[in-house]
Amino acid sequence: MTIWDLHCHFARLVPGSPVKSLERLIEIGNRLGIEKFCVYMGSNWEYDPSPENLRNQNDEVLEAIGAFPGQAFGFVYLNPKDVEASLDELNRCVADGPMVGIKLWVAQRCNHRNLDPIVERAVELDVGIFQHTWLKAGGNLPGESTPADLAELADRHPDARLICGHTGGDFELGIRAVKHSPNVHIGIAGSDPTAGFTEMAVRELGADRVIWGSDASGRSFASQLGKVVGAQVDEAAQEKILHTNLRQWLAPALKAKGRDI
Repeated sequence: MTIWDLHCHFARLVPGSPVKSLERLIEIGNRLGIEKFCVYMGSNWEYDPSPENLRNQNDEVLEAIGAFPGQAFGFVYLNPKDVEASLDELNRCVADGPMVGIKLWVAQRCNHRNLDPIVERAVELDVGIFQHTWLKAGGNLPGESTPADLAELADRHPDARLICGHTGGDFELGIRAVKHSPNVHIGIAGSDPTAGFTEMAVRELGADRVIWGSDASGRSFASQLGKVVGAQVDEAAQEKILHTNLRQWLAPALKAKGRDI
């Protein structure tokens, strides 16, 4: 079965070398049959990155994916607290560069109005946005988004293509929070491979809105694949989750870059 990975980080696998780090990530992923890898964020992650830090991280991703154009797709990392710098990076890396998606982390909750110009530009470029979400028992970071925050953003921008990263960690609450936002897919990477996660997602959202990823190197490819290959869903649903849905989600951006899909 064809497998594409939505959610990868190569930082620190081989310190000081983005290319060798991504090479190592791809080598390990290929052993499990993973063919394509979406990567974002370089080294020296910060919760609230400066424009300089953003640029440095995105430069590392550009360097890495440039060495593996047939296997790796890059997402530009942005900080919505600085709208101007984020739009500059979006234009540099996506409009004028090879990247095919947007990554948002924990600097600014995604229901904030600062997101609006970034989402509007993403719609213009026909690229999707991956938004980290979490529901922490001890309380989220100040700028950390929840699935409900993303549903609010999705309602404001029905033409945007959004992914609810991690499905909020607490997948039962996360799935319910975005159920009625049809322009939101869920990313099932990065949490423990709990029985019932994928089954509930398919039952409540339909297999077309579920996308697999690993969150490697923070999580293992094998444990995250277990969420799908061990799930009680049919083979057609597995194929959508492991490959088809991500391919279709990326298709407009890949076509614009002249990339083979």
